[in-house]
Amino acid sequence: MLTSSLITLLTDFGLQDVYVGVMKGVIAQINPNLTTVDLTHQIAPQDVLAARFNLMNAYSYFPQGTVHTVVVDPGVGSQRRGIAVAIKEGYLVAPDNGVLSGVWQFSPAQQVVELTNPHYWRTSTPSATFHGRDIFAPVAAHLSSGVPLTDLGREVDPNSLKELPIEAVRITPEGIQGCIQYIDHFGNLITNIPANIANLAETNWFLKTATVRIPKSVTYNDRALGEISAIIGSHGWLEIAVNQGSAAQQLQMQVTDAVICQNL
Repeated sequence: MLTSSLITLLTDFGLQDVYVGVMKGVIAQINPNLTTVDLTHQIAPQDVLAARFNLMNAYSYFPQGTVHTVVVDPGVGSQRRGIAVAIKEGYLVAPDNGVLSGVWQFSPAQQVVELTNPHYWRTSTPSATFHGRDIFAPVAAHLSSGVPLTDLGREVDPNSLKELPIEAVRITPEGIQGCIQYIDHFGNLITNIPANIANLAETNWFLKTATVRIPKSVTYNDRALGEISAIIGSHGWLEIAVNQGSAAQQLQMQVTDAVICQNL
């Protein structure tokens, strides 16, 4: 079993309340030598699509064996499963609500267990509203401390894991069809079209929405202040940006809205 003594945390808890700190306290009670890294706690409440995107674009930057823990969980206390997943780079711990499904594009699940063994929970009677404290944080701590994945619960079929309804990219005679998959803090509209899908870094292309054609740029300030452009973001996805402004506000677009990439 590969471990790194490193746990990442990604939640929608914000920083005003003690929830994140309590999760870290539970982890430290189990093993004070573990290190926790905050990916973000500013996911909008219950926004599983945003959690999916942020995890997908962060997990690969960490050492082999890292345990990535996601608690964006609108179904907490319900019949939705808690799961732990082995991938080639490490482990994922989360509710089975689709927050992990972005990772599968790049690193398929190798083994999955449902978290049914209360020996590795904080308590055998967990709160119906705080599985982050009572189940996910202690499971992550035990996993990062060397507990085998299969000790955490019963094994389940990876094909049974929940997916989120993000439209797949399609190659059509008209161009590469995709959608907006995330809107970041700056209002940039990040599509699900990867730059490497058709060697876009080497070609001249533009993006089209339902209302506007957006020219390609290399940097945000290739256009005048307030002008809109399409660029290849640092994450490798095509995105729509406004120089020192919000593309989301200017175009009034939302996650899942359609876009198409065409060559000149």
